[in-house]
Amino acid sequence: MLTFVFVVLLIALIFKLIIFAIKAAWGITRIILSVLLFPIIFIVLAVTGFISVAIALLIIVGLVSVIGGLIIK
Repeated sequence: MLTFVFVVLLIALIFKLIIFAIKAAWGITRIILSVLLFPIIFIVLAVTGFISVAIALLIIVGLVSVIGGLIIK
């Protein structure tokens, strides 16, 4: 009986650790995208002559950030 309780609790712990790992991986992915990938995309757009597209995207991202910040608080 004690072994059964141990196994059930161990499975619950493993499940919680898997959920935590997925959340941590998603957070790291968001940081990498926002710090590294998005600025590189905007620089490439500006260098290749799509400056109007880059400025439009920056305005859209800025508005979404401001509105999202106001909604969350």
